[in-house]
Amino acid sequence: MPSPAPATEDLAAVLSPEGFGLLNSLPPDAAASDQAALELNLRLRKEGQAAELVTAVVHQARLRAQGALKLGPFASHMVFTRAGLEQATRLNVAALHARRFVNAGLAKVADLGCGLGADAMAMASLELDVTAVELDETTAAAATVNLMPWPNARVVNADATGFDLEGFDAVWLDPARRTTSTSGTSRLFDPEAFSPPLSYVESLADRGLPVGVKLGPGIPHESVPAKCEAQWVSVNGDVTEAALWFGPLARPEVRRAALVLSGGGSHELTASDDFDPGAALRGEVPVGDIEGYLYEPDGAVIRAGLVAEALEQVGGHLVDPHIAYFCAPELLDTPFARAYKVLRVHPYNVKALRMWVKSAGIGVLDIKKRGLDVAPEELRRLLLAGAGKKSKRRATLVLTRIGDRRVAIEVDPV
Repeated sequence: MPSPAPATEDLAAVLSPEGFGLLNSLPPDAAASDQAALELNLRLRKEGQAAELVTAVVHQARLRAQGALKLGPFASHMVFTRAGLEQATRLNVAALHARRFVNAGLAKVADLGCGLGADAMAMASLELDVTAVELDETTAAAATVNLMPWPNARVVNADATGFDLEGFDAVWLDPARRTTSTSGTSRLFDPEAFSPPLSYVESLADRGLPVGVKLGPGIPHESVPAKCEAQWVSVNGDVTEAALWFGPLARPEVRRAALVLSGGGSHELTASDDFDPGAALRGEVPVGDIEGYLYEPDGAVIRAGLVAEALEQVGGHLVDPHIAYFCAPELLDTPFARAYKVLRVHPYNVKALRMWVKSAGIGVLDIKKRGLDVAPEELRRLLLAGAGKKSKRRATLVLTRIGDRRVAIEVDPV
């Protein structure tokens, strides 16, 4: 396997004339997998390249290959750090961020904590004047390379919280939400541990500046500041962010939103009020039996607290006021939830479920769960133990609870 990236990445070798030339001479798929990266490393060393240079270049080639999933063909000309890539905004989402500033009639934007510059690239592409500010010297160097094609974008290596915002129309922030150690990178969850912290973002909005900020999708509703719009975004089922918009960047009458992006296009649910987790418990959201079709809401819908709005679109009802699954008697297409036809409801009993798997000749079992402390992989192993190895029949179980009852719902994905 290729050597892991150091805790603090050094781009000096990559950005040297020899390193950058070697990196750009490689095809985009040169390190498309760990095995390909290992083979590339060995080949370049056999060709006489210095070991240190090869290690840096192959690591960068591997990051470019992985970056293509987020940034498409742009990745083949960019420079990355591991932590920067993990936090980088997907290209289609960055374009939506940039469009907010354009639609609000803003022209000069400070991108504070720009990371690798993905959002600044999108803004510059829409002809906004962008100053990208990054405290980490290595990341700022990477952003400088990445923004070189745009004369209306520049990078400043400085502390975002001390940067002079005089003359800027608006501010975009993507606070660092990961910490790096010798074992890799890990997420930070406390908004005040971000760099810069959420309180700094609020202080900018309090000064009257139009502000947008990208946060992790796990931010609790109680941490969302007042007087802003919070939009949770999912891309192909993966919840990528919660963006907060202040001032003219926020839409009137929108407090919460779930934006679902997929191959089928862009779809959004919105609400004008704060999320009320007690609404279902008070009977303000319909609750009923498991029937017809079971719907699993998109993660952005769940995070935004818009499950009630999603089920209303299909005439559905919750199966339990504490659980995000809902049912409807008939199948109605919705971009906000995945539908399953309900076949049978089993009690959650491992022994009985093993007998069902064996008698039904099931050889492939998909397990989903919500509201139960169950490890699907471990349960799958237990249920398939002793099952016919030649069977190709596939089944899907949805594990959940209805009040005090634990159930396993046999379904067919629609």
